[in-house]
Amino acid sequence: MKQRIALYPGTFDPITYGHIDVVRRATELFSRVVVLVARNSTKHPMFTEEERVAMIREVFRRHRRVEVDAFNGLLVEYARRRKASVIVRGLRAVSDFEFEFQMALTNRKLAPTIDTVFLVPHEKYTYLNSTIVREVGRLGGDVSDFVPPGVRRRLLKKVGL
Repeated sequence: MKQRIALYPGTFDPITYGHIDVVRRATELFSRVVVLVARNSTKHPMFTEEERVAMIREVFRRHRRVEVDAFNGLLVEYARRRKASVIVRGLRAVSDFEFEFQMALTNRKLAPTIDTVFLVPHEKYTYLNSTIVREVGRLGGDVSDFVPPGVRRRLLKKVGL
């Protein structure tokens, strides 16, 4: 069987159970899933790139078919270098679709051989995003239902709790 490498790019600031669910679903479809921490110049992440990579590696340390990397630049160029054939994107709500659809079509124009696959997380995670997790953590709320214990510890340390 041909190895199919899928890329799952995002800011992951921090990684949540919703992200983890998408990765789990992707590993059922593809030989290898590369979780890519994006260096996005328009965002100001709470965690450094190195911290985000370390958190994701910790979460997936027992998953042989998941690897973690960081990138800057055009995603399709990274995909070509890695010989990846698929970009995985998570869709939580209809509001995500318009932007993701535009990105998928742009990527297809730039790299016609690379497909985009949209995966929907389990419904219990559809409301969840990293911004909410950071805000709840910053305000001293319990984020245990949103992120794994190691991520929770790092978040609480980051916000001084």
